[in-house]
Formats: sequence, structure tokens, C-alpha cells
Amino acid sequence: MDYREFFSQFKYLSEKPGIGGKIKAQPEDFIVMEEPLRSAFDGKKYAIFLLKKRNWDTMAAVKEIAKRAGISHKDIGFAGTKDRHAVTYQYISVPREAKEKVEAVQLKDIELRFVSYGRALKLGHLLGNRFKIIVRGVDESAFERAKEIVRELRSKGGFPNYFGYQRFGERRVTNHLIGKLLLKGDFEGAAKLFLGAHEGGMEGDEARKNFWETGDVNRALEEFPGFLRYERAMLYKYKETRSWRKAFLSLPLPIMRIFIHAYQSYLFNLYISRRIEEGLPLNEALVGDIVVQVKGGIPYRDRTYRVTETNIEFVKEKIRKGEAMVSGPLFGFSMRRAGGIPGRLEEELLAEENLSLEDFKRLPKPMAEPGGRRELLIRPLGLTYGYVPGVGMCFRFFLPKGVYATSVLREIMKDH
Repeated sequence: MDYREFFSQFKYLSEKPGIGGKIKAQPEDFIVMEEPLRSAFDGKKYAIFLLKKRNWDTMAAVKEIAKRAGISHKDIGFAGTKDRHAVTYQYISVPREAKEKVEAVQLKDIELRFVSYGRALKLGHLLGNRFKIIVRGVDESAFERAKEIVRELRSKGGFPNYFGYQRFGERRVTNHLIGKLLLKGDFEGAAKLFLGAHEGGMEGDEARKNFWETGDVNRALEEFPGFLRYERAMLYKYKETRSWRKAFLSLPLPIMRIFIHAYQSYLFNLYISRRIEEGLPLNEALVGDIVVQVKGGIPYRDRTYRVTETNIEFVKEKIRKGEAMVSGPLFGFSMRRAGGIPGRLEEELLAEENLSLEDFKRLPKPMAEPGGRRELLIRPLGLTYGYVPGVGMCFRFFLPKGVYATSVLREIMKDH
């Protein structure tokens, strides 16, 4: 199953036909500019660089910069991971004493510019991202169609805040399935899927297929190419310990957490889709909903309150003023649960998945997931768009951190 087929299960909020077309035909069609927190520039211990990259994964770029500068990649901080098939601008921090070494690094499709001194950057240490995206393969009629869709979505409060396909895997849409198996304590099943899932056409797929069919660890170590370093590390650990649990726990924590987060994201997407399917509003609070506070268009997901019979009119007014948004569940052991109709939807999802919130606590300690809430709608700030003859539609907008531009475009294009 590819990501288009996977995403077809999630309902569109707008009913107007999409404009079609294609994004990311070339990296320059998808430009991302990170907007950091001002506090990133407080301090003197770290040198802050603006990293421009083209067709580079963030982690791969950081590791290569570190290697060329002769420092550990763990000494390079960054606030967010960025699309590979794009031209992206993001900030990185390096120890002050490494400034000149990093300035001297020269790599194809990478530019580094010293900005100022500041603090060590950590994931999430940003306000959001500005986007400029070209949709190719459309004619000038796309402008009017886009206008109708945007008008319709504004009347419904915004775009559905689905997690984008990057969360689940573009070619091997398995991250959420692995996460579910880990939650159930099935480390062998999770390992088999992580190592053996294959779609065909990718380097290493033949080796994955052989492992899927035979489970032969020694053969896999002979056949898995060197770039599948996490897979090979897991195989070696299994050979040493004969324990798939220990093999999985030998992976770096950020890699293990990807799978749990992907499963949480899948359930959140299902929640939005069910709410649309049942005709329940995303921009209007129901009794039992949990709403998040919003300031300057930025949602503060750790500031939530419950909607009751007595405060519902007050909350609705807050939502109308753009000071609050209805949220959905990121399931975890200490998540604030909704009541009423929204609570029933949450309960139904958990029951269908044969899941309890305690399952998120039973994970090995580093992977245990407290969960939280996330707003149901995306409200792109400064959204502008137009048709460029001979090119296609050009969209520009700003999104808060953790929100996917591809989910905005999906609603306009209706391509998956």
C-alpha cells in the first residue's frame, strides 16, 4: 500500500472538487523557511547558523556537516526536521569553539551562513515555518477552483489538521503498524515488519522480501545493504541476544519513538475523519470537548480546558475570536480525555483498536508516551495564491510547528 491508498481512508472536509496537479516535481517547487523562537538567540555558548539544503534529509545533512567539521553530530542542535525533496532553510546550533570549522564545510547542495551566537537548539524550539509551494500540471482554471475551496474551508473554520504522509512512510506505509505492535508488546512482529516490509522498486527490497519469507537473520546480514544501518544494527543485536525486544531497544530512542508517534498520529487522523463523517463540527465546541488556547494564531497545546453546559457559550465566543480551538486526542497514559459525544468517539476508536491508555505506560520506559491534545483545524496564516502561466499554482503561507503543509495542499488538490 502506498501513501495515496493509505490516505484515501481519511475524509476531506471540503466538498468542492480539487485542482489536481503535482507537488515536489523538483526541489525548488517546495521551499520551507523556518521561523525560530527569539529566545534561540539568547546566550553566547553556541554559534547559530542558517542551513540551506536541497534534496537533503535534515539528519543526514547534520551528520555530514559534523563529519566534515570533525565534531560529533550530537553537538549540533536543530529545532525541526525538514522535507528532503525540497529547498529548506533552518537554524542549527554548534558549540562556539566549532564555529570556524563549520564555516569551512563545503558540501554539494548545502549552504551554511553564520547568523549570531545563542543557545543550543532543541526539537520544537521554533514558532513554525513559512512555505512557498508550486503545484504543477494545472491550468488557469485551477485558480477559481482553489478560491472556491479556500472560501468553503474558511466558512468551516480552516483545513483539517491531519498528520501528513511523511509521518507514516511514503513508500513503506508501516510506521503506525509497527507502533501498534510495540504497544501490544509484540517485539518480534514489530521487528519482522520493520525489517521485512517491502513495496518493490527500492534498493534493499529484495533483501527485505527474503527476510520476510524466511526470517533468516544470517542471510539478512549478508544481503542487507550498508545504508540500512538501523536494520543491520538490530539484526546484529538479535544475533547476539536472541531477543527481539533487546534488538528493538538497541535502536536510538528517536527512531523507536517515531513508531509510537506514527500510531498516535494515525488514531488522531481517524478521529478527525470520523468527526467529519458524522457531521460533527471541527470549529464549534460540543459539550465534553477539550479546547486549546490560541495566541497570535499559535495554539498552546499544554493549555486546555473542558467544555461544559455552563461555559459552552463563552468557549464558542473564544473560538469565534480565534482565541481557542477544538482539539482531538493524541492518545497516551496521561492524556486529558473528552466527554460527551467527542468522548464517545475516542472510546470507540480505542475499542476498535483493542487499546487502553495504560498500554502507552507499559512500553519500555524511554518509549512510554503521556499523550496530549492537538487542534483539529489548520488555519494557515497569510495564505496567498495565484496562477503563474507555464508553471502552475503558487501558494504561500505560514504554519505553526508540527503542522503539515502537505495536509493543506491535500484539501486543495484532492490527489490522495
